[in-house]
Amino acid sequence: MKAINELNLGFRDAESYKKKDNKELLNKIFLRTHKLDELADSNKYFLIGEKGTGKTAYAVYFSNNNYKNTNSTIKYIRETEYKKFVELKNKKHLTLTDYTNIWKVILQLLLSEFITSRELKYPALKRFSKFNALKNAVDEFYLNAFHPEILSAINFAEESSFSAKIINKHFQLSGEDKEKIDFSESRFQINMLYIQRHFEEALSSLNLKENYTLYVDGIDIRPYDVEYKDYLDCIKGLGNAIWSLNSDFFGNIKGSTGRLKVVLLIRPDIFDSIGLQNQNSKVRDNSVILDWKTYYSEHRNSELFKLADKLLGFQQTSLPEIGQAWDYYFPYSTRSVQYETAELTSFVSLLKISLHRPRDILVILSILKENFIEKGRMVGDKFKEDDLYDPMFTRKYSDYFLGEIKDHLSFYYPASDYEKFMKFFHYLEGNSRFTYDEFLIAYRNYLNHFNENRIQPPRFCDSPDNFLQFLYEMNVIGYIVDTEDKPFFGWCYRERSPSNISPKVKMGVRYDSHYAVMKALDLGAQFGKIR
Repeated sequence: MKAINELNLGFRDAESYKKKDNKELLNKIFLRTHKLDELADSNKYFLIGEKGTGKTAYAVYFSNNNYKNTNSTIKYIRETEYKKFVELKNKKHLTLTDYTNIWKVILQLLLSEFITSRELKYPALKRFSKFNALKNAVDEFYLNAFHPEILSAINFAEESSFSAKIINKHFQLSGEDKEKIDFSESRFQINMLYIQRHFEEALSSLNLKENYTLYVDGIDIRPYDVEYKDYLDCIKGLGNAIWSLNSDFFGNIKGSTGRLKVVLLIRPDIFDSIGLQNQNSKVRDNSVILDWKTYYSEHRNSELFKLADKLLGFQQTSLPEIGQAWDYYFPYSTRSVQYETAELTSFVSLLKISLHRPRDILVILSILKENFIEKGRMVGDKFKEDDLYDPMFTRKYSDYFLGEIKDHLSFYYPASDYEKFMKFFHYLEGNSRFTYDEFLIAYRNYLNHFNENRIQPPRFCDSPDNFLQFLYEMNVIGYIVDTEDKPFFGWCYRERSPSNISPKVKMGVRYDSHYAVMKALDLGAQFGKIR
């Protein structure tokens, strides 16, 4: 086995695996689970998962490989795209329906260009006159220099009058449109419907031998200078466009072996906010949910353990058996494990301090390796459970966890609210575990702080129960219910399921702070002991 300082643990951000030099690395470490086959299903349009659960990794894996006769590409929504939509909204007085129609055109344009790039630079497509006419119109609009990104596609929709005009021209030249039509910039909605109809006609005319899937990523991050309402309008339109294209158009194209599809990568809380009709049915029938939660007693058979073990084992000279690489680097049994097992249980020590997400495990391993090197440990040394209690580790891991919380918070609220949020924990007076009554006392003192200093309280603490739910949704706290057998610990990440995508915290019970935030928030008298 390789020495710890020689281990390659890959990248925290899966977008890095799109680079040519890193594609093969992802193929080596990617854990091929049943979720791959689920996602390849033509009826799955949404990939739902918390931050760090591997949504981007799945999309990048598909884009790097032809899986089940499917060509895939991934496009990212960046800050500039949101600002462009806000600009369009203000200039053209857009409604949600307008947003949806614009997104339909954008997505169909990106799919059309992707198909062209894979079909031998489109000589074989020339026999499809409608698609060829559309391709010629797009080439004219972009002067044969179309850059296949969302921002470029937005420009095609923004200049709706010119876009519709050249589409009409080329469809006339091909004999598909019988007469010339004049288009006015003041008739934006009519122009968009004309453009959309011709995209649909062109794509419907194709007889494809392979499937084509477009993944849309990047909606988990809201730019700080884009108002939440503007952002929400944008992604509501995107969600509705993806649903409509897949269910009403792509799914009904006849005469083609290959199928078209668009998949949106989205967090559960954001999916819950975009307001799709019959949302529960769409979660069950049209979504793939990435869920890595693992039970201690069965952890050796879990996909999360197999992923961690593969990350350590893929780089060895000879491929080890399942569990062999993990046991080599973590040769200890976890303290206070209540389950009897003949297997080594060291992986449980990582589960206890994570949210059962691949990124958490990767970050833990990366910090352990970094500390191993910084301390100048012997080459033949292995990891010990005490490494997880070391102040060097707890400080770095807490910083990572708080960074995740800050990102989540800034998605919905102004950046200044993060410091206001952190102030609450001062009023817990060091208690990592507290009752509902103790929480209410801390909450009242928290609000008094704002009132006494004439500071506007953040919206997330408008009531004690709403604030408790907010803490629970961010996995800062979990609730404890005492039973006759043993206490039941409820955490949002563990209770989320297809039938319960937005779990609720229990009121009036006891609560526990997550281990990863205790150090950073000065909670718990004995931080070094993992409970």
